[in-house]
Order: sequence, then C-alpha cells, then structure tokens
Amino acid sequence: MEVLQRDPECSRPESCSVLESVSAAAAGKPLCCPNHEGKVMEFYCESCETAMCLDCTEGEHREHVTVPLRDVVEQHKAALKTQLDAIRSRLPQLTAAIELVSEISRQLNERKNDAVAEITSTFEELERVLHQRKTALITDLENICGAKQKVLQAQLSSLLQGRDHIQSSCSFTEQALSHGSATEVLLVQKQMSERVTALARHDFPERPHQNAHLDCQVETEGLRRSIQNLGVLVTTAAVAHTSVATGEGLRHAATGQHHTVTVTTKDKDGELVRTGNAVLKAEILSADGNRAAEAEVTDNKNGTYEVGYALRSEGEYSFALMLYGQPIRGSPFRLRAVKPSDVPQSPDDVKRRVKSPSGTGGHIRQKAVRRPSSMYSTTKKKENPIEDELIYRVGSRGREKGEFTNLQGISASSNGRVVVADSNNQCIQVFSNDGQFKMRFGVRGRSPGQLQRPTGVTVDMNGDIVVADYDNRWVSIFSSDGKFKNKIGAGRLMGPKGVAVDKNGHIITVDNKACCVFIFQSNGKLVTKFGGRGTSDRQFAEKLGPNLNKSGSVFSPHFVAVNNKNEIIVTDFHNHSVKVYSADGEFLFKFGSHGEGNGQFNAPTGVAVDANGNIIVADWGNSRIQVFDSTGSFLSYINTSADPLYGPQGLALTSDGHVAVADSGNHCFKVYRYLQ
Repeated sequence: MEVLQRDPECSRPESCSVLESVSAAAAGKPLCCPNHEGKVMEFYCESCETAMCLDCTEGEHREHVTVPLRDVVEQHKAALKTQLDAIRSRLPQLTAAIELVSEISRQLNERKNDAVAEITSTFEELERVLHQRKTALITDLENICGAKQKVLQAQLSSLLQGRDHIQSSCSFTEQALSHGSATEVLLVQKQMSERVTALARHDFPERPHQNAHLDCQVETEGLRRSIQNLGVLVTTAAVAHTSVATGEGLRHAATGQHHTVTVTTKDKDGELVRTGNAVLKAEILSADGNRAAEAEVTDNKNGTYEVGYALRSEGEYSFALMLYGQPIRGSPFRLRAVKPSDVPQSPDDVKRRVKSPSGTGGHIRQKAVRRPSSMYSTTKKKENPIEDELIYRVGSRGREKGEFTNLQGISASSNGRVVVADSNNQCIQVFSNDGQFKMRFGVRGRSPGQLQRPTGVTVDMNGDIVVADYDNRWVSIFSSDGKFKNKIGAGRLMGPKGVAVDKNGHIITVDNKACCVFIFQSNGKLVTKFGGRGTSDRQFAEKLGPNLNKSGSVFSPHFVAVNNKNEIIVTDFHNHSVKVYSADGEFLFKFGSHGEGNGQFNAPTGVAVDANGNIIVADWGNSRIQVFDSTGSFLSYINTSADPLYGPQGLALTSDGHVAVADSGNHCFKVYRYLQ
C-alpha cells in the first residue's frame, strides 16, 4: 500500500522499480527478472521462497527445487488469505486494547487534574488560615500595645503636668524674689509658700506603670517539618497481567473455614513491586452469578496482598481477582468448596497439628517440618556457598499457636529457646531449638505490659525477654515465662525496631523513626544515644516519597547486634549498608553498597554475630543471607535456594550454632545449618 501511494515521479530508483513491478503485476503483465535483463520470471524456488527466471534456475538456484510459477500461485494465494484472515481477526482485539489504554490514560490525566485541584485547594485553604492567623496575631498585638500605651500615656501626662507646675512655681517665686518689692513679696509669700509646699509633698507617679515587654514567638520548626512531609502521592507500577495469585484457597476450600490467597503484584516487566496501596478487589460468585462470600483484602505494604474468605455452602464458584479493574493472571479461578470432612488428608502436609496437652482441643500446636538433606541435594556447585541445608521451617499465615502474621524480630536464648516477635498478631511466641512450640504471650493494647506492634526481640543474661514495641514507642521487659516486669524508653523513643543486649547488660535499641540508637541501663536510665537522619557515616538514611507511610517517610536503621568486643552493629536500610560503632557510639567503619553482587545489599534488615565475630546479614530486597568477617569483608552466603526466602527480617544464632531467620513474606521462620 505504501508503494502504491508513493509519488510516481519518485527520485529513489529502488522505489520506482518496485512500483513498476507492482504496477505490472496489477496489470497482469509478466514480471522481468531483476538479475537477468529481459528474462521473464516464470519459476518459483521453494527453498528461497522467491520467483525467478530460467537463467536463475540454472545459476545460483540450480541445486534448489524449482517449480513453474503458475503451479504455486493458487497455493500461496490461499496461504496468504489464511494469514490475512488471522491478522484481520486481531483488529478487534487491538481496537479494544487501544480503547482500554486510552481510557486508562484519560483516567490518569483526570486523576492528576483532580489531585492538582485538591492540592491547590488544600494549600489555598492553608494560606487562608495562615493569613487569618497572621491578621489575628497583628490585631492582638495592636490591642495589647494600645492598652499598654494608654497606661503609659496617662502616666506621662501626669508627670508632664507636674513638671510644668513645678517649673512655673519656681519661675514665679524666683522672679518675685529677684524683682519684687518688699511689699509685693509679703503679699504673695503665703500663697507661694502653700503652693511650693503642696508641690513638694505631691506624690507624682515616678515609677513606670507598664513595661515594654511585647514579643511574638512563632515556633516554626515543627510546622516546617510537617509542611515538608505534607501530602503523600499514592501510586504503584503494578499491572494485572503479570501479577499472580498463589495458595490452596484459589482452587479448593472447606466450608465454614477461613482461607487465604496471596496476591503478588508485578510491573509490566514482571519485576516484583515492593510497595502497597494497589487497588485490588476480589469477588466470589456462585454458579447462578450471585455473590457467594465477602472477600477481605489485606495490604501487607510490601507488594503482596492477602485475600481472605469463608464459604458457607458446597459447590462450584468463580473466584475473580481484579487489579485496577483488570483480571490478574489466571483470573477468574474455578473454586470448589466441599465439607471439611471431605477434604483429603495430604501425607506430607506441612502443617501437622496435634491436640493441646490441655485436652480442650481448642488450641493447636504446630510441629516443625524437618526436611531430609537428600531432598535438596544438587549436582550443580554454586559460587562460594556455605555448605548448609534447611533444617526446618515453622509456621504459616494465621493467628493460632505456631502461626504468624508478619513476624519481624527473632532471638535465641542460651537455654535452647527461639523467641519470635509476631508483629501483626501482637504477641511473642517461644519455641525449642528443634522447632517445638513452647509458649505464647502478649495481649494487644497500649497499656504497660500490652503489645501493639512488637518488632524487635532479644533475651538478656537473666533470661528475660526484651521486646521493642514500635507503635507503643517503648521497650517492654518480660520474664522468661512471659510475665511483664517493666517498660523503658517511654517518652524518648519514637519507633523502636531492633533491640540487643551488650555484655554490660545495657539494652541497645534502634529507634527506626528517629533514625538513631539509644543505649539504656536495664532500669531504663539513658546511658547515651547516637545517630540522626542523613547519609553520613554517623547517620542513618530517611527515605522520603510517595507510597511509604502516612507521613510520607520510610525510616532507615532496622536491627542491631553486639559482637564479642561489645561493638554495636546496625543495619542501615536505605543506605544499603551495615555500620559498626564502639560501645560508646563512636563510628568505626561500615560496609556494603547498593546492588545484587557479593557483599552488596538491597535494603539490609536482620543482623547477627557468631562466636568468631563473623557478621551475618539478612538482605531483604535480594531475599538472601550473606556472611562477612569481623572487618566487613564478604565471605559467603547461606544457601537458601531449597526453600527461597521472601523479604527476610530478623536473624539470630541458636545456642546449637544454627541460623534462625524470620521469613516475613512467607509468614514463617526457618533454621539453617551453619558452619562457623
């Protein structure tokens, strides 16, 4: 079509020759061979899929299969027509896609305009309120000044009047004495004496009746900080066709039971989206098209979402998951619900449950799943891995004993216990070194002894359990059996995340929100603090921007560990590094940079130190665990490929020398064999 629409008086010879050929073909004239002048193309080479003349068949195509052109014309016409029909059938799809993308583009512009209008009106209103306050302050200032001036002016008037009276009396008396005759002096003596005596005795208001104190104090620092963080732009790069859903609840459900499905959002290139706030909707419809159950979507704020539901009746259902109004990959899913008694028991069920010893049957205990090493043996040697294996994993998403929702910190005691901060369940769970559930404690609340969002946990020399409570803004101390003893840091801490205990029994707390580290005595007395917001060696990064949290910020220092020299090791999340300080908080050195290579980090979180001083770091964004020597030189990594991590948080070394990691994204903790 392009050739036929070109200007016939074309200056490009190749275009002209093609145009002539097409024109000739359209007129039914035989085509001339471009390689042999004057020869007509009447043969077809099947190997090269091209027309040619007789000379061509005897030349470069002599070893190819050639047939008369007229014999293959109809065959190729039919093939071209089939191909033409196939691509023509795509036109409605492309038209629909154009309309959809155009509509999204229109909505995007519309929402941008709405947001601009909202921002403009909000700030205009703030300007109006500021102007009102300015006017009110100036008015109050004028009133106060006017009242003070009135008092002072009245006093001034009285003093001036007194001064004038004295001056006039003095002048008159001096004149009488100097120039008056004896008779005149005697005539006015009595009157003048009384006047002078009265003036001498008169109590003039010589002391000030007011002061000049009138200042305006405007505290702007906090307001400026608030203004700098005012407004959050909420968006995400997630798209439906690359986002996926996983979980048994996609296909099978037991009636009357709560089921969850995990949706992992991805961008157009299939890369994981690490932020929340995507618009995800779930709908479960029965065979007759009616809504069968309400599905609840929980945003984990890390790019993943939990969709929970419960079905009352058996049957076949359609389970649709829509991201920004578009179905995610595989949606809608066919969901079948059966009675709980009809659910087949899996022999290798990860969640093997036994009745509680209490005999009530109401509580359950989750047993650790020990995996034989042969399951994970591999013939391919990885680059410099520590030869280890996953010993066991404990947990899945849930609220029962041995289940977790967004677990964060993890610690280990010298008497063979593993202690886990189950953040979104507002409790602490304790297990044995081999993964057996032992106890759970914690009540949700904001009073002393209650937990609102436990993030960091450690065990001190006395066996007491020390818990950093991010939302309560303090550190709680419990006995080894879970009884509340004390809280420290209230009024000082803004958002404690990681916690550790040094050789002196001091409690070292990472204040994630204040971007600094506090060192307390066990009784709560502050020893010192260090750090601050920034990118220098002594500071911790604060990331500002949209999609982060209510204030528009994500704060940086996360977890802390103490080595055998009593040095403090802190993970700096947004500086993608690990920083080492003396026991007094003096900066010593740091290691790490942003990336995926050996010794690089994509937002480090958990940290632990082994008996040899080696530093073990959870690399959250790269979902791996790396090992460094005491100077920060990369040694190796722990091979977690058998059961991949997803957003690891806290790290700890158990008393029997294994590495325990809080695998937050998978709602479990895992224990790996580790060769020191």
